[in-house]
Amino acid sequence: MTFSKSNTKDLPSIMKIIGEAQAYMASQGIDQWQDGYPSETLILDDLANDESYIVKNEENTIIGTAMFTANLEPDYNIINGKWLTPDDAKYGVIHRIAVGGNNRGTGIAKFIIKECEQYLIKNNIASMRIDTHVDNIGMQSLIKGLGYIYCGIIYLEDGDKRLAFEKILME
Repeated sequence: MTFSKSNTKDLPSIMKIIGEAQAYMASQGIDQWQDGYPSETLILDDLANDESYIVKNEENTIIGTAMFTANLEPDYNIINGKWLTPDDAKYGVIHRIAVGGNNRGTGIAKFIIKECEQYLIKNNIASMRIDTHVDNIGMQSLIKGLGYIYCGIIYLEDGDKRLAFEKILME
């Protein structure tokens, strides 16, 4: 598998994968991504900000996507709890991880997170922060299994509640 930045020609594949993830969450009774989020406009913003990534398999087919940045996340400024790192520390952020339906459960989301962690380590950024929906037990299990620590609750700009996690990547 390869992990790389995406471009506008990848948009149809990215949106197809997001649609499959939305359908999966709906089938699991998870009220996440059921309101048109993430929209094509948002993914185009990720692309414009150079923060959209894809995973390709050996056949060069896009099988996963995510938004990743080392820019600060405004929604993380206020937490009902406490981050592991100081408020002024640099950190990485992953949002919008999605894996194509035929590839769910094959370790692609874990691969995405690990690739992002390696980028942060190479760039001397000490931690990664991730948030997820309260009902998204699969993502919670994945990130806890990768060593992420629950830090508290954050609220998105639209008021939605999310569980917030952080992992120290280097001391």
